[in-house]
Amino acid sequence: MENDTSMKSSSYGQRDAAELNLVMLAIACSYDILASLRMLLPSLDVFYSEALPLNNITIEQLLETVPLCFSYGLHWKSRQQCGAGVCIMNTLWRDGQHPALINFISSFLHANSFRLNFVPIGPDFIFNCGGLSVAFVFVPTWDRNNLLTIFNRVRKLREQFAHFYVALTLPTKEQNESFVRSYFNFGMEFGRPTFVPVQDLEIGFEKIVKIALSLGVCKQQDAISKLKAERRQLVQRMHVFNGVVTDILHIDDHDANALNQAIGSIEAIAKASKQCILENTDLSEEKADILKRFFRDPKFYLSPKVN
Repeated sequence: MENDTSMKSSSYGQRDAAELNLVMLAIACSYDILASLRMLLPSLDVFYSEALPLNNITIEQLLETVPLCFSYGLHWKSRQQCGAGVCIMNTLWRDGQHPALINFISSFLHANSFRLNFVPIGPDFIFNCGGLSVAFVFVPTWDRNNLLTIFNRVRKLREQFAHFYVALTLPTKEQNESFVRSYFNFGMEFGRPTFVPVQDLEIGFEKIVKIALSLGVCKQQDAISKLKAERRQLVQRMHVFNGVVTDILHIDDHDANALNQAIGSIEAIAKASKQCILENTDLSEEKADILKRFFRDPKFYLSPKVN
């Protein structure tokens, strides 16, 4: 059958593209893909009768033997080609949750092309996306009597994972206030790790997946290195700017930062009026006069600077 499929796959590409895309779109836009496949069985049989005969197998067998997913171009791809990554769930965390939540998580991961494995691990979840591992603790219920255990576990895991997040379900104002107090009482550091408060379990897990996917994309596109490079360039430009502006008589680093934030470039400062400088910065009238003279009076800006 594999030889037959490969030999005739070229004829598949020559089919009527408009009708084929219509079939694909109908399935892709449906929440119940299985029902759509049954409804579109005649059309699918027409298009795939040569490459993949449907007459002798059921739709369920088709889905089991040939796992398919949709790309944005509405072409068939194997799940290995468009898989988003792997999600590892802690078996102990799984056993403590309602089966309905586990079913939701499994379905949500499947819909986003994640493979789900159950392993006894330290955190509740580990995602591998784009070659990057991201760990999560997911607190489904905020228990005030169990805070020490929660924060001690967080402290331990944050030393083991470079990318670590904590999602907490805080549906009430009282629980949110309790978390804020506990955060400072237990001496947490901002960003070590990042806490993600959510209203309910489903939203919490969706945010977990979004964080993992975002970090994976950043890893693949080397976005972090690009941001660091841009920041280094920004710091260098700011250093040069401060060096030039503070060479003006009586202008210090604070004045230079204020001018940069409120007025902008050196060219913009040179064009700015005295009134504009006074209205948008905390510089004194004397310093505004000095700036105006420096950029407009050659005798002034060519004279030596005396501190």
